[in-house]
Amino acid sequence: MANSVIENIDLKIGKRQAHYLKAGSGPPVVLIHGGASDSNDWAETMTSLSDSYTLYAPDMLGYGLTERDKPGYYLSEFVDFISDFIQTAGLGSTPFALVGHSLGGRICLEIALQHPEKVRRLVLIDSVGFARLARWGTFLGAAAYGIRKAMRKPQPYPRFLIRDGEDKDWRCLDKLKTLKVPTLVIWSSRDPYYPLREAIQAKQLIPGVRFEVFPGYGHAPHAKNRDYFNKLLLSYLNHNQPFEPQK
Repeated sequence: MANSVIENIDLKIGKRQAHYLKAGSGPPVVLIHGGASDSNDWAETMTSLSDSYTLYAPDMLGYGLTERDKPGYYLSEFVDFISDFIQTAGLGSTPFALVGHSLGGRICLEIALQHPEKVRRLVLIDSVGFARLARWGTFLGAAAYGIRKAMRKPQPYPRFLIRDGEDKDWRCLDKLKTLKVPTLVIWSSRDPYYPLREAIQAKQLIPGVRFEVFPGYGHAPHAKNRDYFNKLLLSYLNHNQPFEPQK
């Protein structure tokens, strides 16, 4: 039976106050949430895998209980924050697995590209970086922002800032063929934000990639079909016999 105890931990990362969840024992796995969530997105996965791994789920810069000291951040700031978190949490001395959803996937991908020697396995879930944001996805995001503003509710998430000359969708297709980390890519068959067809084209650039498509509509297959995702993730991290695909 999995150990269900999840610790809530605060720590200083540079001058910022940060927060993360920790559970389990064994080799380290770092779980990075998406751009419309926080560390609690991973609670069930942490409980499920805690017998086999030590799981760390930080609230990203500006999210959850981690300090937001500016209204928006650049991709490089998110990447630097997670890299600093890994060092501050004491994970710099042993290879770790990285699992990221959406924006979190793009951050994990950047760390794996920059420091492949530190990453044992990489799991990307409907990740930013493979495709342009679809028109429908742009509309959904703008509508949610507009409704909160009209109702004078605070925006729960920081803005994403783009540097001059930087791809507005933070795509990195030109870098994928240089990825040197064993990689599993998971995608929803009908993702309204980043279409499956573009993910299929992008994954062909990643050497030795494993690609899994979850049936159904949505942008968070790991949450919509959590039990199946947890079994797939555990099998991949264990590097055991091939996991039986979902029918």
